[in-house]
Amino acid sequence: MAVLTVRNVPDEVHRALRVRAAQHGRSAEAEVREILNAALIPSQRVLLGDALASLGRDLALTDDDVDELGAVRDRSPAEPLTLP
Repeated sequence: MAVLTVRNVPDEVHRALRVRAAQHGRSAEAEVREILNAALIPSQRVLLGDALASLGRDLALTDDDVDELGAVRDRSPAEPLTLP
């Protein structure tokens, strides 16, 4: 596991961190880990099918719209990737 050092934290922020940690029954270090985890790691994976269904609902797509998109899509095979 990595070690992180944060310098020049304002006194007001440090005090608020200690208060918040005490409210949650954790050390300041454990509270920082929890804050970073909550801010950076999504609590739930976004599933592609759910995202696409939501997008369709937001755009109010109908079956006719989907059929039209299918009719105009490029069906030619993709070119294989070539690396230099």
